[in-house]
Amino acid sequence: MITANGIEELQALAGHDLGTSAWRTVTQDLIDTFAEVSGDHQWIHTDPVRAAAGPFGGTIAHGYMTLSWGIPMFAELLSVTGVGMALNYGLNKVRFPAPVPVGGRVRLHASVLEVTAVPRDGVQMVRTFTFELEGSAKPACTAESVTRYYA
Repeated sequence: MITANGIEELQALAGHDLGTSAWRTVTQDLIDTFAEVSGDHQWIHTDPVRAAAGPFGGTIAHGYMTLSWGIPMFAELLSVTGVGMALNYGLNKVRFPAPVPVGGRVRLHASVLEVTAVPRDGVQMVRTFTFELEGSAKPACTAESVTRYYA
């Protein structure tokens, strides 16, 4: 894990590869819980019997469930201290190239694309997020995550 203390150390991370998080296993219980919270009960996620005969041979994780793991997984890679506030500013270029089956394992690989100054003594950090799917040539998800940090 890398620790950045303050705005100047965040700026110094531009262009750095932050490595990979630990693997997380997708379970049907996690998928069902996400379906309840999100309201997305599509059968490819929540009906194992029907999904067994479907295009993926079983249920798959919601793409947005995988994407939501970006925050806790990123926290395994970078600790930020010495700032007053961090704000999730949004996402760019989100894609879901490969389905994540129940039992599949996912981890986050992240790097810092750029860090630029923003008003009110802050910086905006744009990071690449690649959610690697164990045993797959394609990632489960790719995105650019944008966070603002303020002194």
